[in-house]
Amino acid sequence: LSKLSFGFLGVIFFAAVFAPWITPHSYETQDTLNTLATPSFSHLMGTDRLGRDLFSRLIYGARVSLFIGIFTTLLALVVGTIYGSISGYVGGRMDGFMMRVVDVIFALPDMLMIILITVMMGRGVLGMFVALTLVSWVTVARLVRGEVLRIKEKTYVEAARALGASSPRILIQDILPNILGLMVVTLTFRIPAAILAESTLSFIGLGVAPPFSSWGTMANEGWKSI
Repeated sequence: LSKLSFGFLGVIFFAAVFAPWITPHSYETQDTLNTLATPSFSHLMGTDRLGRDLFSRLIYGARVSLFIGIFTTLLALVVGTIYGSISGYVGGRMDGFMMRVVDVIFALPDMLMIILITVMMGRGVLGMFVALTLVSWVTVARLVRGEVLRIKEKTYVEAARALGASSPRILIQDILPNILGLMVVTLTFRIPAAILAESTLSFIGLGVAPPFSSWGTMANEGWKSI
């Protein structure tokens, strides 16, 4: 089952990357004489109410959704890892203050914050990118902090400190390599969540602007045609 899942994801990723070469039509080309057409050899999934090819829009929509999902998660991972590492390693009052900032952000509903930030920045990819990153990094920061607190008490870290190693060196060479597993697991969970959030925003009209396509935009357009 896991191999089948990875294979399916691989096909989606491959199709998204090579969309210009595998799609039979442009995702924005309209054919007003062929609206809401049923699947055929020329339109594998039919057309929407504006006569645009649904298969092409699905593939190009995957590019937008995957781009936002992957890169917002990677940026959140970098920010959260740096923040959580510093907080956990320094400790004391600095750790307490930094975690209170995280708690304040945690206390706010994620989707409400995403919607507010998107409205403030305007509809488009940039607004969603910033909104999803600002919401996602706090989870990573809390997880990384917990691991750093545990690892910094290990004997090999104490030995490095006794030998005069600087704090940045200890963090980079002795602590961060030991939390890579946690970071990978976090990455696999956050990417689908980011894609779902992007699709939700696009569905309610706060996502990518026309003529660009995303899975949420397509769901919204399909719902209007029911």
